[in-house]
Amino acid sequence: MKTRVVLAQISPSLGDVDRNVRIHLDEIRRAERARADLIVFPELSLTGYLLQDLVTECAQTPGVSPALAAIAKASRKVAVVAGFVERAAGGALYNAAACYADGALVHLHRKVYLPTYGMFDEGRYVGAGEVFRTFAAPWGRTGILICEDFWHLSASWLMAQEGMELLVVMSCSPTKAVSAAAEPPSHSAWVALGQVVAQFLGCFVVYVNRTGYEDGWNYSGGSFAASPDGKLVARSKLLKPDRLVASLDASLLRRARQASPLLRDEKLDLVRRELERIAAARYASGI
Repeated sequence: MKTRVVLAQISPSLGDVDRNVRIHLDEIRRAERARADLIVFPELSLTGYLLQDLVTECAQTPGVSPALAAIAKASRKVAVVAGFVERAAGGALYNAAACYADGALVHLHRKVYLPTYGMFDEGRYVGAGEVFRTFAAPWGRTGILICEDFWHLSASWLMAQEGMELLVVMSCSPTKAVSAAAEPPSHSAWVALGQVVAQFLGCFVVYVNRTGYEDGWNYSGGSFAASPDGKLVARSKLLKPDRLVASLDASLLRRARQASPLLRDEKLDLVRRELERIAAARYASGI
């Protein structure tokens, strides 16, 4: 079986939810015409990234907000993964991603690792999620990570232990040290990480990054899909909006896991014991 996934590398408008919804609906209609099974948008695709004091104004509540209702309705023919600021029960705010399919919300992930170093100050405006979970989908068991989550290898590894076959990674990754002669170094690191995770966890990785400018930040794009053998099967343009259809062949998944049965041979009890030992030692030393 082959799954057709659209990597929707868009440039959302900061704080303009209505305009961003229109962009999403247009891309979803294109995905329908391409006979896609799934379309994936970047991190915070419905709001833009550098919201700061706009966070509360742009927050959306699943099942209540018209913007998310429109995305849900549009998912009746092609499943959709989109990013937004979630207003949860009690008013807590999260950097979140939702998967809608057949008109309904099937999975919600709240970003766990919020960067507060260098140019980032995300933890000041939203709360951190607390779980990593996978969910069943027609194309296989799926996990969703948001940007910084992916750089913590335990996140992908934990979901792999739950049988993950497709890992969706959504990002707002800005360019750093850009040179006209080469791709941004930060983008090269994303590609290398995606290929390593795909190969050593035996899963497909679909990475979607945004493009455009916000308050002087330029986002690099360069979305890609990697197969379980670590090879790139699709790669978008750098520094400009793009849409790309990646065909994910399930037979590659079976062959990769047969050739390298790393997940089968994991020793979860050993990992649990060692993590408990390390945690106890850290607690005792005050780290």
